[in-house]
Amino acid sequence: MAKTKTQFVCQNCGTIHTRWAGKCDGCGEWNTIIEDDPMGGIGSGPGKVPKKGRAVTLTTLSGETEEAPRIYTRIGELDRATGGGFVRGSAVLVGGDPGIGKSTLLMQAAAALSREGHRVIYVSGEEAVAQVRLRAQRLGAANTDVLLAAETNVEDILATLAEGKRPDLVIIDSIQTLWSDTADSAPGTVTQVRTGVQAMIRFAKQTGAAMVLVGHVTKEGQIAGPRVVEHMVDAVLYFEGDRGHHYRILRTVKNRFGPTDEIGVFEMSDKGLREVSNPSELFLGERNDKAPGAAVFAGMEGTRPVLVEVQALVAPTSLGTARRAIVGWDSARLSMILAVLEAHCGVRLGQHDVYLNVAGGYRISEPAADLAVAAALVSSLANTPLPAECVYFGEVSLSGAVRPVSQTAQRLKEAEKLGFSNAVLPSSSAEMPKGSKSRWNEIDGLPDLVVMIAGSAKNLGKPAEED
Repeated sequence: MAKTKTQFVCQNCGTIHTRWAGKCDGCGEWNTIIEDDPMGGIGSGPGKVPKKGRAVTLTTLSGETEEAPRIYTRIGELDRATGGGFVRGSAVLVGGDPGIGKSTLLMQAAAALSREGHRVIYVSGEEAVAQVRLRAQRLGAANTDVLLAAETNVEDILATLAEGKRPDLVIIDSIQTLWSDTADSAPGTVTQVRTGVQAMIRFAKQTGAAMVLVGHVTKEGQIAGPRVVEHMVDAVLYFEGDRGHHYRILRTVKNRFGPTDEIGVFEMSDKGLREVSNPSELFLGERNDKAPGAAVFAGMEGTRPVLVEVQALVAPTSLGTARRAIVGWDSARLSMILAVLEAHCGVRLGQHDVYLNVAGGYRISEPAADLAVAAALVSSLANTPLPAECVYFGEVSLSGAVRPVSQTAQRLKEAEKLGFSNAVLPSSSAEMPKGSKSRWNEIDGLPDLVVMIAGSAKNLGKPAEED
């Protein structure tokens, strides 16, 4: 009999190795390679008869497509982030820092669904039943029919879920605490997390119950455990926020049944999370329109326009290397904007410290914020406040040109609704709203913005005593 060959597979990226190694050559992660029988998962190993497959029915791309059945939580921001509610038979992974409010949000969703007559089971692997009840009392959900369990063994959880009526929603808090008898490793390891998630997803697909899995994140902001877990589930939501601020953002990064890049905004209070239907008013609530270095950016999060304030502080430095501190934006993008301002606009910032902050702890990821960041930098350097009723958006290229961005009409309508009557945007922007009473300042390049703000760019970048 020929010797059985084994292979070693990385549990993070799936790279196959001929022998074991501490570090994966594919993704660079450590201690993620385990021994795997290449034939074990097919059923054709030594002494086994290969199983004959069955032919599946082929179909065409044309034809009617039915809407996926959903469970509506009646929490508007949560339903928006999930694409219209939880889909039956789907698996949703919710990640976030410890203590950010994941359990609070899911408890409120469980209570809301229970009031609608749905059977909801909440399984906690981190807290005892008494602790979960205390949270429910604080949130006003103690009088609902949510079923609780404190268990971490996968087989026991599945046996419990199989009893009685089929649940409509199952919440597992969290996947890092799950462990199975079929895996010889400690809870929280790559093998245990993958095995537990596979079992839960299989139960959801077989029964049609919506499965919500809670996962903690690492220092880098990624969900702890193998990355393959994010590929296995149907939707991935990140619950973000700064503990120093009272609001939280539920961001969709993957959704097989709805749009991605959607956000739901919540406000944290002593009685739980309150949904914020107009996040722009929240981010602009404490704005000082007379301070230099503050520009209002009209951004988009999925299908929702969001207005947020970008704050910049430019100050002379006595150090050999100027300091760059960024909160809520990409540091590489800021370096590019500074280089373009100096190369094409004559704005000398090499001897100045630059501090950039997005108000409220909000994080901007789209390049349309380039123009707002540049306006805030020039305003701070020139010590000139920007017009209070003006918004900025546009992508800046390396040549200094301002390129148009998508969904211009939605951005301008949201700005006009909040009282902003002026906008600075690229000259070649399309989809301009009709019948608007706002004034639009269309510019071709970044030098036009500098001249608009400071009147003249030749004196920018000098020390304060020379201005």
